[in-house]
Amino acid sequence: MGIILWIVFGALVGWIASKIMNTDAQQGIVLNIIVGIIGAILGGWIMSVLGKGGVTGFTLYGFLVALLGAIVLIAIVKAVRR
Repeated sequence: MGIILWIVFGALVGWIASKIMNTDAQQGIVLNIIVGIIGAILGGWIMSVLGKGGVTGFTLYGFLVALLGAIVLIAIVKAVRR
């Protein structure tokens, strides 16, 4: 995946995850991109621990794995902030 596609993918995943976790007002576009990209890495790691594949491209499965990772990342950050 090219760097531009990773940025777009990260922005989309991060934005949807922040909507689900109700943190969209606290995050800007840059933080959404960062959350989405780190979420894709985290989601891929979680799925590899479970014996499944990670994010291999811009597919529905890859999107769902990245979304799972981004939601977990936001939940961890929210827990640490409290």
